[in-house]
Amino acid sequence: MLDILVYSFLIFFICSFVGYFMEVLWCFLGSKKLVNRGFLCGPVIPIYGVGALLILFTLLRYYSDPVVVFVFGVIITSALEYFTSFLLEKIFHNKWWDYSTNKYNINGRICLKNSFAFGVLSLVIIYFVAPLLSLFFKLFSIKTWSIIALVLLIILILDIIYSVVIAYNLRNRIIIVEELKNEKIAKIPVILEKRLRDSIQGFKAFPARLLRAFPDLEKQYHNFFDLMVKYREQDKIRKKENKLKKQNNKKSK
Repeated sequence: MLDILVYSFLIFFICSFVGYFMEVLWCFLGSKKLVNRGFLCGPVIPIYGVGALLILFTLLRYYSDPVVVFVFGVIITSALEYFTSFLLEKIFHNKWWDYSTNKYNINGRICLKNSFAFGVLSLVIIYFVAPLLSLFFKLFSIKTWSIIALVLLIILILDIIYSVVIAYNLRNRIIIVEELKNEKIAKIPVILEKRLRDSIQGFKAFPARLLRAFPDLEKQYHNFFDLMVKYREQDKIRKKENKLKKQNNKKSK
């Protein structure tokens, strides 16, 4: 039982790690910019790891039938992507990706192009990744792999905790923006500025990395987020000036 848990987690982590670099490379080819993709801060995208485990556990038995692997690979991974999008939106009050402009999409959460690519990826996992991992795990004993898995698990948990805090920070900002957009005062610059300034007082950090990783979010709230960054920088400068004044007053006394 321990063997299964350890190897399953390692497969999850390795595929999440590889999936991260696939995303980074894909975005680089399109925008010529290196972007830290994914929800987590570290170089892993868990949806790839979960998808890989689902494919291996459900489709490895159909090794002799690549058509079945491809078709069910499309269905399983598309369902996973749809569910993940829905869950993140409900928890964090924002849509992390949107395929509405792509042909043959469902509610902007999944699209045919991505689903087809995931079907191909399912074939790669069954016929290439699985045999490779089998050889890879023979390099060390289960005890060594258990220690490695434990260390990686601790790092992953810490990353999840930190990333969730940042995501909730972003969620709170979006809720504030949505409330302002629905109020008439949003059309009055002076009042809007005061409300935004008051709203960002408790925020510790601006979730810039998440906005770069999920540009659809940034597009939706670009103007408001720019104002928040501006006010936050102004507040930092004001606090520094007040601190210097206090220090100077103490020295003069």
